Amino acid sequence: MIYEEKKFDLPELQGLSEKQISVHLGLYGGYVKHVNLLREQLHELESVGGEKFSYAGAETRRRLGFEFNGMRMHEYYFEQWEKGAKEPSVDSPLSELLKEKYGSFEKSIEHFKMVGLGTRGTGWTILYYDPRGKTPHIAWVNDHEIGQFAGLPIILAMDMWEHAYMVDYTPSEKKQYVDAFFKNLNWNVVESRLKIV
Repeated sequence: MIYEEKKFDLPELQGLSEKQISVHLGLYGGYVKHVNLLREQLHELESVGGEKFSYAGAETRRRLGFEFNGMRMHEYYFEQWEKGAKEPSVDSPLSELLKEKYGSFEKSIEHFKMVGLGTRGTGWTILYYDPRGKTPHIAWVNDHEIGQFAGLPIILAMDMWEHAYMVDYTPSEKKQYVDAFFKNLNWNVVESRLKIV
């Protein structure tokens, strides 16, 4: 199987330039390319077999996690903007869950933004849903291949690496990027990710 770059149906985004999105999509394309290259390399190393290439295989597997999660996280990220901004549904199951845990939908968004802006460094702000605990979690993940909440579906993903905003904003202007991120969200996409069982 070969992974292919997804084509996203993105409108003109408020507060994020076409150049910024183009640069970011190029980075996403690099992840897809490297997932395929690493899988090919692993196949070649495994076909040779033996102890001679065991370290090369181990390191290639480690790198595959970085590239694969980079590919997948960016797919979550860009899908959230497809077909234009849509307001959240006030009575959706997601809104109800967030109200229950954070007191109101607005407070959950404030908390999400605080996690994104208040955590120094690069990474991702993620809203997960824990089907076993029947609760949402807003979390910071430094490296997309390390620190993900095991097995939890991703409901909302905000890229906080500089490549997501540095064409349009400086590091001290991250708040403007976060505001633009939310202004362009298609909440229909976000809400559809929640599957309550």
